[in-house]
Amino acid sequence: MFNPHSKALHWFILFLLTLVWGSSFILMKKGLEVFPSNQVGALRITITFLFLLPFCYFYRKEVQKKHWKYLTLVGFVGNFFPAFLFAEAQTGIDSSLAGILNSLSPLFTLLVGVLFFKSKARWLNVAGIIIGLVGACGLIYVSGTKGFDNNFGYGIYVIIATFLYALNLNFVKSFFHEMNPIAITAFAFVPIGLVSTSYLFTTNFVDIIETTNQAYQSLLYISILAVVGSALSLFAYYYLIKYSTVLFAASVTYTIPIVAILWGVVDGEIFKPVFLLWMFLILIGVLLVNKKVSSGTKL
Repeated sequence: MFNPHSKALHWFILFLLTLVWGSSFILMKKGLEVFPSNQVGALRITITFLFLLPFCYFYRKEVQKKHWKYLTLVGFVGNFFPAFLFAEAQTGIDSSLAGILNSLSPLFTLLVGVLFFKSKARWLNVAGIIIGLVGACGLIYVSGTKGFDNNFGYGIYVIIATFLYALNLNFVKSFFHEMNPIAITAFAFVPIGLVSTSYLFTTNFVDIIETTNQAYQSLLYISILAVVGSALSLFAYYYLIKYSTVLFAASVTYTIPIVAILWGVVDGEIFKPVFLLWMFLILIGVLLVNKKVSSGTKL
């Protein structure tokens, strides 16, 4: 019999999300070869919105009037702003470094949960986050070919996005524990999809498609990012939030950098053997952060 609380299922979903979201950064990089960052962000949201529209029809009975303010909040905080922030960040830093900085999300998830959502954590959870962050910081220090000032200047966009992800994760856990994950995903994209589509047609993206040779190829990369990296993966992610813990769901951001770095190497970005040490610390952090939390509200 299907068990939604199965630990094995949760780890399998975490593995799939690692592969999908770890590949998102190289897809954004390919999209940015033709389109500016604002259009990459808008295209990602718009394509996801169009893909999810049929699901809105099938799950329309799940949404009540009281849900809309929270769905709008989830849409903008968890999807709209991060899509633009990540795209802008990758105009100045490697895709692998963007993936590395994304691993800050569990730290913000813990802080937001404890400070604003009455969550509790054991010292092992905190130790896991610290160890994971040490691994992430080590990778930041040894990666890339540009200076610290450049990496920080563009990396701050990723840091802001990870904070928004942490807020969103706690919003979903607190306000949508009874709603179907597919319904949450689909309806959260309605308000931001309308805004994004309207904004997109104020830009020159149609002219770029008509006059640039590789435009359709880049549009294909962005479409894969939207459908697989946003829509389908969010189905799985919100499922994970609903049936596991917030910290377990957030820990996917620790393993994402590994995939992001591997894709970066394939695309010609620099890989150093010392990366393996910092990757190992990240994995240790994942194990510790997912130790059972103390009694009280689960993270």
